[in-house]
Amino acid sequence: MEFQKPIVIAFLLLTQVIRVFADCSCEDEEIHGNKSETLKYKLIALASILIAGGIGVSLPFAGKILPALRQEKDGFFFVKSFAAGVMLATGFIHILPDAFESLTSPCLKEQVWGDFPFTGFVAMVATIVTLMFESWSAACQPKNQTEDKHIYHLSIDVLELGIVAHSIIIGLSLGASKSPETIKPLIVALSFHQFFEGLGLGGCIFQAKIKSLAIISMGAFFTLTTPGGIVIGILMSNSYKENSTNSLIVEGVLNAASAGMLIYMALVNLISPDFNNPRMQNKKMLLLGSNVFLLLGAGLMSLLAKWA
Repeated sequence: MEFQKPIVIAFLLLTQVIRVFADCSCEDEEIHGNKSETLKYKLIALASILIAGGIGVSLPFAGKILPALRQEKDGFFFVKSFAAGVMLATGFIHILPDAFESLTSPCLKEQVWGDFPFTGFVAMVATIVTLMFESWSAACQPKNQTEDKHIYHLSIDVLELGIVAHSIIIGLSLGASKSPETIKPLIVALSFHQFFEGLGLGGCIFQAKIKSLAIISMGAFFTLTTPGGIVIGILMSNSYKENSTNSLIVEGVLNAASAGMLIYMALVNLISPDFNNPRMQNKKMLLLGSNVFLLLGAGLMSLLAKWA
C-alpha cells in the first residue's frame, strides 16, 4: 500500500504532461462516424473493462462459490498460469510493438529515436530497475517480519505498479480516440486482458492473506485505473494529439517500460513461485497442465492482439 499515493500522483502528472506538450506534428487520426457514436463505444468499452477487471480481481476470493480457485486446489495454479501467459503476451506482442511504432514514427522530429533500438533498451532497463527495486525494498524490510509475508506484499505492490503504468496509457489512448473503428476491436481484447490480469493480481493478493481493507483498496484501484484513464482521455480528446512528437515519445517510453515490468512480473512473481513449488514439482500432471494453461493464455492474448 506504500506505493498507492505515488502511483496516483504519477497518474495525474502524466495526463497533464501529455496534455500540455501535445503539439501536433502529423495528421490527426482519421475520423469515421460522428461524435455521439464514438462516445457510445467509449462508454461501452469503459463499462466492459470495468466489469471484467472487477470480476477478475475478485474471483480468487470466491472460494466457496468456485472451489477450483482456492489456493489449495490445482485449479488455482491453472488460472494463475493462464493469467501469466496473458501478461507475457501483452508485454511481448502488444506493448513492445506499440512502443516501437511510437518511437520510430515518421512524425517524430528527432531522428535519434529511430537510429537506436530504444524500445528494447527501455524495456531492459525497466526489467533491471524492477528487480533492483524489489531486491532493495525486501532488504530494507523490518527483520521481524516473516520472509514470506514481506516478499508477497512487495511482489503485489510491484505487480500493481506495472499494471497501472500500462493501464494508464491504454485508457488514455482509447478515451482520446476519435474513431469507432479504432475502439470496437479493443472492447473484447482489453476486457479479456483486464479480466485475466485482474485474476493474476487477485491470486497474488489471495496468497498474501493481507487485511480486508487493503484487499478492497488494491482491487478497487486496479479496477478503476483503465476506466479512469478512459474518462480522462474523453475529457482531453479535443486537445490530445496522438501523433504529436511529445505524445509519441511519452507513450512509446511508458509502453516499453511497462512491457519490461510486465514480463519480469509474469516470469518472476507469477510463474516462478508456482512452477518451483514442491507440490507442483511432485505432481507431473499439475506441472503439465500449468504449462498448457500458460501457453494457452499467451496464445489467446496473441490472437486477440491481431484485431487490437
